[in-house]
Amino acid sequence: MWFLLTDELLKMLNKFYKRKEMQKIAADQGLDARLFHQAFISFRKYVLEISMLSADLHIIFNDICCGAGHIDDLYPYFMRHAKQIFPMLDCMEDLRKISDLRVPANWYPEARAIQRKVIFHAGPTNSGKTHHAIQRYLAAKSGVYCGPLKLLAHEIFEKSNNAGVPCDLVTGEERTFVDEEGRQAEHVACTIEMCSVTTPYEVAVIDEIQMIRDISRGWAWTRALLGLCAEEIHVCGEPAAINFVTELMYTTGEEVEVRNYKRLTPFSILDHAVESLDNLRPGDCIVCFSKNDIYSISRQIEIRGLECAVIYGSLPPGTKLSQAKKFNDPEDPCKILVATDAIGMGLNLSIKRIIFNSLVKPNINEKGEKELDTISTSQALQIAGRAGRFSSIFKEGEVTTMHRDDLPILKEILSRNVDAIETAGLHPTAEQIEMFAYHLPDATLSNLIDIFVSLSQVDGMYFVCNIDDFKFLADMIQHIPLNLRSRYVFCTAPINKKQPFVCTSFLKFARQFSRDEPLTFDWVCRHVITQCIQKELDSIIQVGVRNITRLIRATETNAPPGTNPLSNQRRLGPSPVSPRRVRGAPKAQDSGVEGWQLDKSLGSRLVQEGLLTPDLLRQLQKEWSKVHRQEEEGVKLVAGNNKTKGNKKKKK
Repeated sequence: MWFLLTDELLKMLNKFYKRKEMQKIAADQGLDARLFHQAFISFRKYVLEISMLSADLHIIFNDICCGAGHIDDLYPYFMRHAKQIFPMLDCMEDLRKISDLRVPANWYPEARAIQRKVIFHAGPTNSGKTHHAIQRYLAAKSGVYCGPLKLLAHEIFEKSNNAGVPCDLVTGEERTFVDEEGRQAEHVACTIEMCSVTTPYEVAVIDEIQMIRDISRGWAWTRALLGLCAEEIHVCGEPAAINFVTELMYTTGEEVEVRNYKRLTPFSILDHAVESLDNLRPGDCIVCFSKNDIYSISRQIEIRGLECAVIYGSLPPGTKLSQAKKFNDPEDPCKILVATDAIGMGLNLSIKRIIFNSLVKPNINEKGEKELDTISTSQALQIAGRAGRFSSIFKEGEVTTMHRDDLPILKEILSRNVDAIETAGLHPTAEQIEMFAYHLPDATLSNLIDIFVSLSQVDGMYFVCNIDDFKFLADMIQHIPLNLRSRYVFCTAPINKKQPFVCTSFLKFARQFSRDEPLTFDWVCRHVITQCIQKELDSIIQVGVRNITRLIRATETNAPPGTNPLSNQRRLGPSPVSPRRVRGAPKAQDSGVEGWQLDKSLGSRLVQEGLLTPDLLRQLQKEWSKVHRQEEEGVKLVAGNNKTKGNKKKKK
């Protein structure tokens, strides 16, 4: 009898779930499709598993079963249960008001209190638009430069101080004050997420404004554009953003002055692909969209007896600058550059020819999922525009592809018009989340963010940025006792969640802070690499970038057949690599790092110094062994084909 009753209950519940009318009414009460589904699963489990239903609910089910009631009669009981698992339903009206993102200009009263002058410097890559904005920045009594990359902030920091204008540096990783006593300078160069929207400035520069539509980081450009307290806002970027920025400033009552610039040096698209690394020339830059491709290609270049510089996004700024200087130096034998699209923004490089190794790049879609997609016209122009530079020895640039089949595709991409920017990213502020928490005191930060996004209202000019990384960090430190504001600030840290060492260090910082214990120099030295040894670390990384492929090749060559020299985690002694100095490697006194012992492999040294784990080193060896096998198989295949062709000729 009970099984029949359970079966009947299940049929009634499923019928209720499928009622579109019920879903619509629930949505008006704050239960969107996702929350409605979660609430129903919980309600169904409650009904089927409870030992005894309440009398009123029992009567409702009985009436429906006998035909004396309607399935919709379950709605009040369903909502009563839903409010128990989603407490925000009781204060939905207040939460909707808090999460109303339709007028973000009102979030910044300090900026609205002044009448700002907005100047848009519009033009393609290498048109001098940012240069003109920076000249005004340097001439001002006070200023802030907001860039998309740490590298660009470093460049402006150095340029400003070299020009005699004291300038501080603020990024997600470091704060450098030029004043020895730590007093803030009147000028600051920062990554855009780190800019202050409460400090008054005479001039502010917002670089690469087209990134306002970026699915993950666009909110930072929106915040800077709407919130910076500067008398003059100098915006630099693509002409495709002019109309949108003008419309956005209309909501603040501010007009936009547009200054258009043309490219200073021409570049042309070649009619032939490179096809082989044997066809490389001085001044070539091969652009890849993965580190695996970078190391594979740099290895093949070095096999051919050529030196190359390597630049990719996760390298420290100091290492990138050193690699760039090496490539730019006319006296240095390094004449080839292998890089990711990190060169697309910033970095003065003497590039004659840009070579696209691929036209497919991994991206994050609107759902936060990684997917492969052909690069956009905007991305292609940013990268191609690095060929030929007004201040370099190459006054005209060339652009092509590595593979013949990609060349017509590249030409088609570059022939399109850049899509006009139509929306700007937003992100819930700390104040908004604190107001949410007042109504939902038991919710975790990750849940607060989820609820906020589900209830948020935006108009056609805005979208809510992907918040997966923020939620990942929020869940990571949920068990640590922190107040909400501190928890929010920690979750805005630029953490690479794929690096265990970084995540572990992040947790240690959060725990130390939660105990109200000072983050002293001695404490940091015991746990993480500190800024005082950044130069030494940069030197080690530079040597690593130069020698990493040689390390793997030498390890493979000198290891006994059938053995793995990295198989024993505890074996950190002398490497099987020959003690002779690798050709092109720096001497100990050249590296600037004390105790650089060349009788040990670079891999063993990095493991000993805690800069690399044995697991990561083994993984690296496996990856490059695979690449090496593929290369050897490719060579054998070519040789076999040539031999076959030769035999055919002999037969003829």
